[in-house]
Amino acid sequence: MNTKALLDQLLASGQAMLGHQPHSGGVAGAKPVGISDFGKGALAGGALGLLLGHKGVRKLGGSALKYGSVAALGALAYRAYTDYQRQNGQTASAPPQTADRVSPAEVERHSDAVLRALVAAAKADGHIDTRERGLIEAELAKLVDDAETRRWFAAELAKPLDPAEVASAATTPELAAEMYLASLLVVDQQSFMERAYLDELARQMQLPPALKETLERQSLPAA
Repeated sequence: MNTKALLDQLLASGQAMLGHQPHSGGVAGAKPVGISDFGKGALAGGALGLLLGHKGVRKLGGSALKYGSVAALGALAYRAYTDYQRQNGQTASAPPQTADRVSPAEVERHSDAVLRALVAAAKADGHIDTRERGLIEAELAKLVDDAETRRWFAAELAKPLDPAEVASAATTPELAAEMYLASLLVVDQQSFMERAYLDELARQMQLPPALKETLERQSLPAA
């Protein structure tokens, strides 16, 4: 599977849907999207639009999407986590390793967890029915050549929403912060159902309240 490539494309498409020009923003590992990526970005935008349903691009205003990559999402979550540690008199965690220093299997597990959190959050309002799942899967078939990745994504869309199961993939506090930030990108925090899902996900991942609030502030659209 290659969930990292799919997740990067979805995040980059959110950037394109907002009309931002791709850039690295000075975040390590965040690569600009080139002209050759335009076609894939357009397809990913269609898949992401279907995934978001009625929430549309309004929820794509979070600062995490302006860089449009897994690396940037992780950098923002890591910064929030280390700021929380310092404010509470703890020793800040070491910076996460870059992709060229970890095994492909570890990169895949990490991206799997973040993408799983994003898909689950998109389902939190109950709007993805059988027809919509079919449309999303059809868009992904145009975007992803890997049949195993498509089957994995389809299974994630179809499974019952279970915040405890999503949280079980958060093997480190830093990854938990990144998964929560990804979830915030696609929910309406004013919705009772979606707010309840977020609160339960944070509880299951044992996110400290102060860190949870910091991540929620980061996800808000820029003024």
